[in-house]
Amino acid sequence: MSVIDTIKEQVENNSILLYMKGTPRFPQCGFSSRAAEAIMNCGERFAFVNILENPEIRAELPKYANWPTFPQLWVKGELVGGCDIICEMAASGELETLIKQVAAEQPADES
Repeated sequence: MSVIDTIKEQVENNSILLYMKGTPRFPQCGFSSRAAEAIMNCGERFAFVNILENPEIRAELPKYANWPTFPQLWVKGELVGGCDIICEMAASGELETLIKQVAAEQPADES
């Protein structure tokens, strides 16, 4: 399986997915920390990929997404954006609305 296939599978199989440096509990950069905190504050579970442990994904995802930086939030297969966009959405309440709506659509065994 190619790296692009892996990325496609991750994006398709996780309704809420954050590509970040580190993990939500132990972020490895300030931008990833702020993004993960904003998503965690929505109160729903989400998937994440630590790009520091996945150098191939770190190299290929910016090309696939046409977005040069990390973190990257993907919701229902669509790129939402990076740290600034995530934080702006969190401040306006838009992020929580989106996350809760998507989480509510998931079957009980997935959420």
